[in-house]
Amino acid sequence: MKIAIVKLSALGDIVHAMVALQFIKACLPAIQIDWIVEERFADVLKNNPDIDHVLTVNLKALKTNKTGIFQEIKKVRNYALNNYDVVIDAQGLIKSAVIAKLLGKHLAGFDADSIREKAASWFYNVKLACAYDTNAIVRNAFALSSPLGVNITEAQIHNKKPFLFFNNEDPQIYNFLQKDQQNIVLIIGSSWDSKNYPAEKFVKIAAALQQNCLVVWGSEEEKAKADWMSTQSDAIKVLPRLDLNSLKALISQADLLIGNDTGPTHMAWALNRPSITIFGPTPTRMAYQTDINKVVKSASLVNSYKLNRQDDSIKDIDENEIIALAKTLLN
Repeated sequence: MKIAIVKLSALGDIVHAMVALQFIKACLPAIQIDWIVEERFADVLKNNPDIDHVLTVNLKALKTNKTGIFQEIKKVRNYALNNYDVVIDAQGLIKSAVIAKLLGKHLAGFDADSIREKAASWFYNVKLACAYDTNAIVRNAFALSSPLGVNITEAQIHNKKPFLFFNNEDPQIYNFLQKDQQNIVLIIGSSWDSKNYPAEKFVKIAAALQQNCLVVWGSEEEKAKADWMSTQSDAIKVLPRLDLNSLKALISQADLLIGNDTGPTHMAWALNRPSITIFGPTPTRMAYQTDINKVVKSASLVNSYKLNRQDDSIKDIDENEIIALAKTLLN
């Protein structure tokens, strides 16, 4: 059997869905799994032994180059020559549904009551019912496994093997890791400003923990914030800009990761590393809590169907709550 998974973005959403692969391959060892993804996120999927082919599209570029649509359609039609038995749209957007339709005839995806862009469900032959506010990891595992007749339990998810893999990572990262201190990775950015915990509170956390705190950044704005943080505490060091391959390698070595609700933070859970995810305007269902993976949420109420980007309640979370939890996880 050959299947194509359409999960284009974003980084955290891709990570959430990847957990299903190890269980699908265990039940169906002969299955071929190809994954269609936005080009800029492809590296998070690479080197995974459960994925046969990582196939990319570049829909983001269409915002500035509309004529590129013809090249992308041609690319996807070439992928369709693989003759997939099943195409699973795990994204649930109209654009992902269109790509799924171009890839094959037998399509599976969420029904109209289970996704935000209800029209996407019109494309599917097999429609999956799963409440939109279900835990994101459980929901993604269901989307990928159910059309194949595979049942993934929460016990399996809880006891998963790490599923992010890297190769030929940047050797610089190992120069920043310490043997005589615990290594804490700080993820200070995200896609919205209201999802970002204040830099000054990250500084207070680092100062209280007095371990080797390594700041990851992905934009010049985040780099400036990281540089400022390093001037406020000797415990903080700023890493060079890392690609996804090297970021996976770094997080795999972390004693603890503390970060906002964003892709790199969720990578700690995927690698079975201790983590604290800080939530403000987004729901905690985006994380899977375990004995070593915890969340801290602001007091605001969140509507999963209509997120409020003006909700800046994350700034009100007491850093002492995070410090206490970090000390428990580090011990």
